[in-house]
Amino acid sequence: MAQARPIERPATRQLRRQDREPSISAPAVAPADPMAYVGHQIDPERRRGRGATINPGARYEAEQRVAEDDGWGSMGELPPFKTEIAYEKARTIITRNDSPDISFDRSINPYRGCEHGCVYCFARPTHAYLGLSPGLDFESKLTAKPEAAALLEKELSAASYQPRTIAIGTNTDPYQPIERKLRITRSVLEVLAKFNHPVGIVTKSALVQRDIDILAPMAEKGLAKVAISVTTLDPKVARGMEPRAASPAKRLETIRRLTEAGIPVTVLVAPIVPAINEHEIERILDAAKAAGAEGAGYVLLRLPLEVRDIVQDWLLTHHPDKLRHVMSLIRSTRGGKDYDSQWGQRMVGSGPYAWMIGRRFEMAAERIGFNATRRRLRTDLFLKPEREKAQLSLF
Repeated sequence: MAQARPIERPATRQLRRQDREPSISAPAVAPADPMAYVGHQIDPERRRGRGATINPGARYEAEQRVAEDDGWGSMGELPPFKTEIAYEKARTIITRNDSPDISFDRSINPYRGCEHGCVYCFARPTHAYLGLSPGLDFESKLTAKPEAAALLEKELSAASYQPRTIAIGTNTDPYQPIERKLRITRSVLEVLAKFNHPVGIVTKSALVQRDIDILAPMAEKGLAKVAISVTTLDPKVARGMEPRAASPAKRLETIRRLTEAGIPVTVLVAPIVPAINEHEIERILDAAKAAGAEGAGYVLLRLPLEVRDIVQDWLLTHHPDKLRHVMSLIRSTRGGKDYDSQWGQRMVGSGPYAWMIGRRFEMAAERIGFNATRRRLRTDLFLKPEREKAQLSLF
């Protein structure tokens, strides 16, 4: 007798109450809908060690599909999610932006998707461009750019190139677990060091310590700085929100190791999740200061597109008693909506609750001497290619 197989059925997209155009009498804060993606929930055994609890289809796909047990227990036959790596043949590696509320205009992301599995990651919706789910696919189906270093050297060698700080890790973590083997981030740093080009790194991984041999000499010239994200000091909360990222203790150790090597470090309390980790703001800043960090920043939880449903389902799974309270507080900082993408507001929110978070952070940072000065990286040491001189030497 042939083995029974799980049946997949198209799931109809239904417009939920908070997605419709609000009427004049609509309340300022819409109720949470914890059952939005209940049909997409994945068996805990299949997603062990992963962050998202659901794997909805990409928003550009014609159909949404969910697995449904046929009554023969066939759901248990589905394999667990394993990390898969695809390789992208990119044409360029430096991404430009003109966003007025961030401090850099160019960045490099060696990877698409991130194995850390941070449930709140605002980059999750970008996986839909690949036809993949922003849920579990985002943290298990990854894309690497193996030619990043060669592309970077070519772009930096252009006669028209003008140096400004390149940010690495603004979308997905450049030191996620697969970097240990692929070493793409390290190869990019080697090129930047060769050109004396300034770089700022954002990560929550202890693997950045591996590259101290490159970063320390660059920092000595005023060419490098690192931002370490510390979301919580509670290892249990961290394991639930960021299952494959470094533990809080490891991140503090990383801050200490980098600063001892002379590399300037900023701590990012990011994201601040209302009623989950907001009470830790002061403790995180104190711990980072003790480890040697010299500055700090924060970001209020962002819920663009599919991130909203992924976070809601995660709350339903891990903190069911707090789901409605958390979503109510989030909406109070976003003008009654789940998310506000307006420049200047998307990172910090608005309203009394957001104001309170901001003032708490500022007072705590000022008390311990954070952010007294802003460190600017040097661009005057950039080694411009001397193509013309090299050609003339042939004659």
